[in-house]
Amino acid sequence: MGQGWLARDALHQAGHPASPGSLLLFLRHALHVTGRSKHETPGSSGPARSASPPSRRALLGRSARGSYHLHVTHRGPLYLQELADIATQTLAHYEQHAQEFRAGTRDHDVSQNIAALLRHIEGESPFTLLDFGCGPGRDLRSLTQLGHVAIGLEGAASLAAMARADSACLVWQQDFLALDLPAAWFDGIFANASLFHVPTRALPRVLRQLHTTLKPRGALFSSNPHGDNQEGWNGGRYGAFHDLDTWRRHVSEAGFVELEHYYRPTGLPRDQQPWLASVWRALS
Repeated sequence: MGQGWLARDALHQAGHPASPGSLLLFLRHALHVTGRSKHETPGSSGPARSASPPSRRALLGRSARGSYHLHVTHRGPLYLQELADIATQTLAHYEQHAQEFRAGTRDHDVSQNIAALLRHIEGESPFTLLDFGCGPGRDLRSLTQLGHVAIGLEGAASLAAMARADSACLVWQQDFLALDLPAAWFDGIFANASLFHVPTRALPRVLRQLHTTLKPRGALFSSNPHGDNQEGWNGGRYGAFHDLDTWRRHVSEAGFVELEHYYRPTGLPRDQQPWLASVWRALS
């Protein structure tokens, strides 16, 4: 499927702002992994800590999407430094344009996605929910207005600050590739337009961490732009665009079972539905 028009329209179709961090942490992790002390754990940015619900700290956030000119496959020192430079520029770009992301997505309707998550959560509400990649906090407000306890996770500092101010919710500033989450804490996870920013090589680990932070039989919602399993950069933006079969394989292997999937926006031909939404149950 052609992707150029998706790159132009992704932010508006998503109903969620993009931010740059998953790549940036990936790069910093790659550059510093050999210097990690014996007290640090893989995927962490410092000494290992026990998981608990209070506010967490990490470095960065999410990348934005584009097309597919660069694939993160080389590991030489020079190449890693190149990637670090690209990541720094990406973070600067999204920090500079945080206000534009908020203004451009403030009124987008993702109620279909919220409803898809909530109808699959077992037990009685109110639920404790993680908005994974919450951006400036639009969906945190929606979840709170529905009576639930919502916690945001966002990597870009400016967007995390907006989310706290606009939603009055707790927001953890964490990178997707350095998650520090409490075990068995959430009834559901709302990952709207966020997980596709995770490089494919890191996706199994991130999905397992999300599984761990869910209560038994908790629900995971994700919405990602789908593609033909391309992964790469355009204009400083990074994304991985899986087809349905590949996405199913990744999530299933992390211990989830599929509950439903659909394509968005609704009512359009499939080639005009760039977003693949899916809901999953965490198995024990």
